[in-house]
Amino acid sequence: MSSQDFVLITAAHNEAAYIETTIRSIVEQTLRPLRWIIVSDASTDATDAIVRSWAEQHPFIELLRVDRAPEFSFAGKANAIALAWERLKGLDFGFIGILDADVAFDPDYYQRLLLEFQQDPALGLSGGFIHETVDGVFVPRTGNRTWSVAGATQLFRRPCFEAIGGIQPMQFGGEDWRAEVSARMLGYTVRANPDLRAFHYRHTGNARNPYRYAFRQGRMDHAIGGYPPFVILKCVGRMRSPRTSLLALARIGGFLWSSTAGPARPVSPDFVRFLRREQRARLLGRGDSLERNLHPKSSLQ
Repeated sequence: MSSQDFVLITAAHNEAAYIETTIRSIVEQTLRPLRWIIVSDASTDATDAIVRSWAEQHPFIELLRVDRAPEFSFAGKANAIALAWERLKGLDFGFIGILDADVAFDPDYYQRLLLEFQQDPALGLSGGFIHETVDGVFVPRTGNRTWSVAGATQLFRRPCFEAIGGIQPMQFGGEDWRAEVSARMLGYTVRANPDLRAFHYRHTGNARNPYRYAFRQGRMDHAIGGYPPFVILKCVGRMRSPRTSLLALARIGGFLWSSTAGPARPVSPDFVRFLRREQRARLLGRGDSLERNLHPKSSLQ
């Protein structure tokens, strides 16, 4: 074991359709994790059997079964990650990755990603660009940004992960967003690499009721402390068709609803001020140079 090793955590709920693709992708990596805990969060399909069969062949894979009441919760992922973290934190490793159960990579993905951490001591969180299928072909997701790492593929430097308190549960989702903003608050660099491809098999937002999903996204925007002009203009910018306009209005509606009737925010006032400072900078067109503009070089160096 070495401080240069990495571990992975995957929270999986009924992922039989995709999880074998994800497992095969990790097994075929040129650099494998020291340990990979896959938390089966009350799965009722073949998820457990698939993971168990691969774990029998590859000892670095561990299945952790969690049983709970059959109800949907955005906090489920964070709670599953916390359980796995308790089993991992006694090991000697330098990096921890949060990996969704419907993602695959090129074979040298983690080897190249860890090289970036070695080259930049201030880098606290990194990952590749998400690719999703359009007409059967994987293409970069339009929402990819170099200053934001998708929650499906976040890899943290261990001190960064510990300093932000790990992945914290959020009632309306956004735990990965909270993690990356918290990392930047502490002076760590957060950067996604466009040259590293993460193939995402289930498109984001494929909910049974997309309008309810969009409304909850608006509630998430409020819960995390979103800057109102930024949230509204972002939604307006997505109004490209009757359907996307209705989805954008649903998200704005969720944001406004929580602004008047929502629960207390689970983030600190300092967090809200920092996030709004970032979002104001993006409104001024300084998104990709955000690290340089907001915190030139931190005490991490």
